[in-house]
Amino acid sequence: MTASPSPSPSASHTAHAHSFNAAAAQYAANRPSYPPALLDTIEQAADRPLKDARVADVGAGTGIATALLQARGAKVIAIEPGEGMAAQFRRFLPDTPVVRGDGDSLPLATGSVDFLTYAQSWHWTAPARSFPEAMRVLRPTGALALWWNNSAADVPWQAEQIRRVERFIGGDVAEKRRSGLRARTEDVFAGAPYLPPCTRHEIRWSRTVPLDTHLANIGSQSVFLVLGEEATAAFFAEERAHLLKAFPNGLVEENYELVVLITIRP
Repeated sequence: MTASPSPSPSASHTAHAHSFNAAAAQYAANRPSYPPALLDTIEQAADRPLKDARVADVGAGTGIATALLQARGAKVIAIEPGEGMAAQFRRFLPDTPVVRGDGDSLPLATGSVDFLTYAQSWHWTAPARSFPEAMRVLRPTGALALWWNNSAADVPWQAEQIRRVERFIGGDVAEKRRSGLRARTEDVFAGAPYLPPCTRHEIRWSRTVPLDTHLANIGSQSVFLVLGEEATAAFFAEERAHLLKAFPNGLVEENYELVVLITIRP
């Protein structure tokens, strides 16, 4: 089955993709990590352990996922296109190799890795190029793993927050950054030469953080970064007031639905 072509990246999409570089420290300090069940799921789907496996973490950002993969015993090389994010990565993981590059043209040898991971970064690629590249660099039976932390929309206060955000930015968050966070598999791989056999997994988890951390996490999303602090200040002041009503002790329980897509190279 052939997936439908994906549109070329627009100027807006490119601006969103590059917005993180000036906010790399904010991203590193406030973004959520991922639960241990994520790595368990990847290992089970790939039918092999991460320990001693050769892994390329693409769009590694500040190293949140890279650190988890290393803690599991993987031998990780990070690929990151952004100068600001790569600099923050080096401060966080100074002994881990990070190479400037992106998923559409991987700076890796053919058949060189056992796992290729995209932690919240696949949507910044063009699958017409990134999927063939993934299949090229993976060894036979190697695993391509993509995942996204989504705010759990069935939690009432989070559903209300999502609606406030969408009113403020004037549209759906996922569509604004062309992320396909909750998209069907065929949408995630739209434009790829073929639709690969893929397993989908959903993992619920949560973390409790100070209100300031929660607001800074939201503010590190590209839909806010492209607008700038001055344009978003009033929104965040109002959001603080909303959240203090729900969490008067100043601690916010963030609930996530982690969506994981895994495909195995033939």
